[in-house]
Order: sequence, then C-alpha cells, then structure tokens
Amino acid sequence: MTGDGFSGYEFPRCGYDRPVALDESIKRRITKQFSGDISTTVTRGAMQSRTGTESSLRVLNLVTNADARFFNEQVRVLREFGVRGETLSPTGIHRARDDSVTRRSPTDYLRFFPTVMRNSLGEYDLIHANYGLTAPMALAQPRLPVVLSLWGSDLLGEYGWLSKRCARHCDAVIVMSEGMAEELDSDCHVIPHGINLSRFAPMPKAEAREEVGWSEQKKQVLFPYPPTREVKDFPRAERVVAETAERVDGQVELQSVFGVPHDEMANYYNAADVLLLPSKSEGSPNSVKEAMACNLPVVTTDVGDVRDRLSDVSPSHVCSSDGELVAGLVDVLADPRRSNGREHVRDISLERMGERIHSVYETVVQ
Repeated sequence: MTGDGFSGYEFPRCGYDRPVALDESIKRRITKQFSGDISTTVTRGAMQSRTGTESSLRVLNLVTNADARFFNEQVRVLREFGVRGETLSPTGIHRARDDSVTRRSPTDYLRFFPTVMRNSLGEYDLIHANYGLTAPMALAQPRLPVVLSLWGSDLLGEYGWLSKRCARHCDAVIVMSEGMAEELDSDCHVIPHGINLSRFAPMPKAEAREEVGWSEQKKQVLFPYPPTREVKDFPRAERVVAETAERVDGQVELQSVFGVPHDEMANYYNAADVLLLPSKSEGSPNSVKEAMACNLPVVTTDVGDVRDRLSDVSPSHVCSSDGELVAGLVDVLADPRRSNGREHVRDISLERMGERIHSVYETVVQ
C-alpha cells in the first residue's frame, strides 16, 4: 500500500465459491476512498425497517482487533444503553504480542469488503467503524449511516492520511483527545476511552507490593508496556531512570509490566511510586487515566491529552526533554507520595463514555 492508495488491486473472492459481483459504482467508490478525494457525497439513509416502538439500537461494529480490551469494554457498556449488534473483523492475522506485532496486509482489508457489504444488508441502524483502516469498508456501503472512531495511531501514524480522507464523509467522527481533534481539523466528538473506576482504585502500597512481589526497600518506577513497543520508547525510560537513580537516595528500579491480566494491573499501579510514560505519541493513554484513578503520580512526555488531563493533578509532571523527565522523577521519588488524580478522573468512567457514544448514535439515526 502506498500514499496513492489501493487502486491497483482487484477485488478478491473473499471466501465465496465464485467471484463476488460488485456494482461498478461501488467499486469506484471504495477505490476513490483510498486513492483520491470524493467530489460528490452519497447520502446514506438510516434504516427504515425499524420502527419508533423499539428503543434499542442495532449496530454493526467493524474493528481491526475484536479482542481489544477497550473495544470490548465499549461494547459491554453500550449494552447497558440498549445497544445490540454484531462485530466484524478483517481476515488475516493482527496480533500484538509482548515481543512483536503482526499486522494485516492491504489485501486482507480489501477481502473484508464483500463481508461488510453482505452484513450491511441486515437489520442494523448504523455502522460503527472502530479504527481508521475499517472506514473505507464502512463508507462503501450506501445504506447505513457511519460513525468512525479514531483511536490514535490511525490518525497520528502512517495511515493518518486515509483516516482524514474518510472522516470527511462519515456521519459522525469520534476522537480520543483535543489534540487529535486539532490534527483531524474537521467536525468531531472528543470522547476518550473510559476506565473502570471500581477496578482501578487506591489500595495500601505495602499490600499491593506483597501481591506483585516487589521489594518495599526500592523506589519503583512503572513502565506498563513491553520494552519492544517502539512508540513507548523504553530506551528513553531506561536512560532517564538511570540518571534519576544517581540523584536520589536508595535504589530505583524500572519495572516493565506486560502480559498480565488487565484485572491485575491495579495492583501494579498501587505498588509503584510513579508511572513513567516517555512515549513518542499517544491519543488518550489509558495508562495515565488508570494511574490517576489509583492516585499514582505520573511523569510523562507531552503527548495526546495528558497535559489537559494532568493539569490539576499533583504530584505529576508533563515534560518535553530528558532533563525534565529526570527532574520530575526526582521530585516524586525524593519524597514518595500519592497524587490527587482520582478527584480528576471521574468524568471518564466507562458509564460516561457509553452515555456519550450512545448520544452520537442517536444523533446520526435521527
């Protein structure tokens, strides 16, 4: 796939016993979504077969990874608002392991097209494209309104051009932060991923350290990602922690935590003295919000929405250089204490997120 799009690809069979017969106008439309601006807008009508006597909405979800924890939390909380539906993912392998990420090819996404077209004929009120690479397939069908959620790397990374192009033609767009909204530069709703405030809550540090097996004699810096996640910049984390250790009393230990059940992560937030996030880019990092919910101080680079999120949280530091990261860690570790983060995180509960997404759904089907 290049910046010029998928226009050289033939539409594949996608699991059928015979080639898929696609209307030429639909072929042209999906090709244009990838390869150039669309000069005319096709108006998709909301489904008429459902009546006003039903209060629930039926949604066809498109997602790159149906096992993504935050996506499944979104689906679960929306059920509480009466939302039902199905989830479709492209064929091929998309797997994020602790030591590597296996990504789908452009062909895998093109094979997804007939599946989306066929399922869009079902009894749904709208399509929700979760992640920018699913947007062209959602837009190719002419029947249902389309909601697009951009998660971060799909707008800020390699295929950001595709997400921006598709966003112009969706009925509603959701982004995770004000920074993403500025990058998109078109109408959108800012709805960050919510967190489970019951699961992520303060607990005594000594109890948490016993749970995770960390020494009570060391100052613990939490890096809640695999070291191989390039965007998270583990080498920078090692560098600033090593310099910090020379400037504070006692031993300082950098803990890279990954591959543990998400339900257990609250123990690590409560066991740590500080969360370190030296990322190169982010949308609205859940780790920061989860740390806040546990009153764990945060030292982070100025990425995504963290500056706004942490503006009234103390102690916490938003930094633009290695020197500032070191100074922030020294401040927290020289006098270990908890933050007031939980006071400022209640507006991003899962329930609040579900309420706001449901409101977007209702708007597009009216």
